[in-house]
Amino acid sequence: MRRQLFFILSILNLLTVPVFGQDITLYQQFNGHVNYTAIGNTLNQFENGLDRSFCEILPSSEAELSLSGTSHIIAAYLYWAGSGAGDLEVSINDLPVTAQEVYNVEYNDPSNGLLTYFSCFSDITNIVTSLGSTTYTLSNLDISETLTTISGYCNNRTNFAGWSIYVIYEEDTLPINQISLFQGLEIINAVVQEKTIIIDNINVIDDDGAKIGFLAWEGDSGLSFGETLQINGNLISNPPLNPDDNAFNGTNSFTNSNTFYNGDLDVYDIQDNISVGDTSVEIKLTTGEDIGGGVIRADLIILNNIITVLNSQSPDATITIDNSFTPCYSRIVDLDYTVFNLNSNEILPEDTPIAFYANDILIGQSTTQDEIPVDGSESGNISLTIPSDIPNDFTLTLVVDDIGDGSGIVIELNETNNNTQEHLQLTPLPEIIELDPILNCDIGFNTAIYDLTSQLDLIDFDDINTISFFESLDDLMSDINVILNPEFYHNITDPQTIFIKHENDDCSAIYQFNLITENCPPHIPQGFSPNNDTYNDWFNIQGLYDIFEAHELHIYNRYGTLIFVGDNSKRWEGKANRGLNYKNVLLPVGTYFYVLNLNDNNYKIMTGWVYLNR
Repeated sequence: MRRQLFFILSILNLLTVPVFGQDITLYQQFNGHVNYTAIGNTLNQFENGLDRSFCEILPSSEAELSLSGTSHIIAAYLYWAGSGAGDLEVSINDLPVTAQEVYNVEYNDPSNGLLTYFSCFSDITNIVTSLGSTTYTLSNLDISETLTTISGYCNNRTNFAGWSIYVIYEEDTLPINQISLFQGLEIINAVVQEKTIIIDNINVIDDDGAKIGFLAWEGDSGLSFGETLQINGNLISNPPLNPDDNAFNGTNSFTNSNTFYNGDLDVYDIQDNISVGDTSVEIKLTTGEDIGGGVIRADLIILNNIITVLNSQSPDATITIDNSFTPCYSRIVDLDYTVFNLNSNEILPEDTPIAFYANDILIGQSTTQDEIPVDGSESGNISLTIPSDIPNDFTLTLVVDDIGDGSGIVIELNETNNNTQEHLQLTPLPEIIELDPILNCDIGFNTAIYDLTSQLDLIDFDDINTISFFESLDDLMSDINVILNPEFYHNITDPQTIFIKHENDDCSAIYQFNLITENCPPHIPQGFSPNNDTYNDWFNIQGLYDIFEAHELHIYNRYGTLIFVGDNSKRWEGKANRGLNYKNVLLPVGTYFYVLNLNDNNYKIMTGWVYLNR
């Protein structure tokens, strides 16, 4: 590139030259027996810095993709770039491709004004998978209007266009690798002469065979002023194609070509530039050199993507939901899941944490129980209670290697495939149908025996096996503590609510009714015989004791004298407890009179006679 950009340093310090771009960040990671290759070509006729006779670009160019018959294509990405704001629609082998991402950088050239450069990206996996190994031709990339209307590109010889296809493929004979693809658009030039890029989300377990690749634009073989590429502070090169003082010089490492004009598709071995245990790589690009007298000469370099291939020895935890069950009207989800360790070459340790989220809110945690070997799995089960503030319609997310805050404790081959989701719908509690209460006579202490099945006459059902009785709504919802003998049910409170569940094709219908114990009129005998024959030995008023617990019983002799006062704890056994005569001894045979005050507003004082016999 022949851009003779001469700057006086004192003037340069006063200039404000904005440069815009998109930081290069992780786009995708691939793990397993994987590798990558790249093809591409320039649309420049010649290197634009060495030949100033052209401005326009070629209508098309081609490149050959050759993969072995045992390779399986996982992904293929098309990049195209050039001068201007961008052409978002191109063709590959006459098939239309539209940009999914568009990146732009700007350079304010002191002589030619603000100039914009672009790169577009599109996932063309379906195209490359269909066509396979063949010749690929890119066409319909048109920047003619940009080059015609903005003379600055041709004036400073930054008129360029080119393209590349990255192919990630799988092959059983390959070692287990981790491929990390980073992309964006960043620029260096005479004004911004240095760029440091930190790429993370990598895990260096073994540096054997490690490599790093780049796609860059606008580099010139004729401009090598201060141009370096450094990895972790080490100068890297690939001579004679890529010398250490001219890394971006229109070359293609995959074809060993130096005619990829104003583009660089290069790959470097970096096993001596990284260390086992590294989780990030520092990449530093420089350009620009003071050639004397305060004059700076530099290349303009636009970095489009970075790709790393590292041999990995780590587990890869993934998780699936096998089955989820939510009982009707319940906020409890019973979950079966499986944790896998596939596409890995190291065991997944025991106690690997698992987090469970409902609409991104942590609702449960668990761990793996044992070590999971390579290509192994472990099944688990958990019951999750969904908080009341989570709607009935929600997304359940399971994340393995997550301590509950989104962070993990296990270094994995792939840190982006640890979760799975399922959309769940809880069934809300329906309107409960109220049935008439059952009233029964108190048999003591406000209890009675009830036939709960008598309420079934009010319910439309076909099969008695679909009917269940419960003492609480919680028991019904959890389907526990079913009343086993509803025909002879002894109430435990007064009143008491009983619930009926009628199971149907959807969720069950629910009914409720009250059991009410009432005090029925007592039955008063007209005689008794306290002779210790164990039969009728006391004045046994049926339906009185432990029912009318506050009652008072007065017994009088034929002269009207009070001889006995009883209550719920004192029964008349034919003896007097009032007066001096016959106290605590059996009274004479004869007729006696009673006054029974039930102390119940529903009943008047009862009076009558009783005959005491021997």
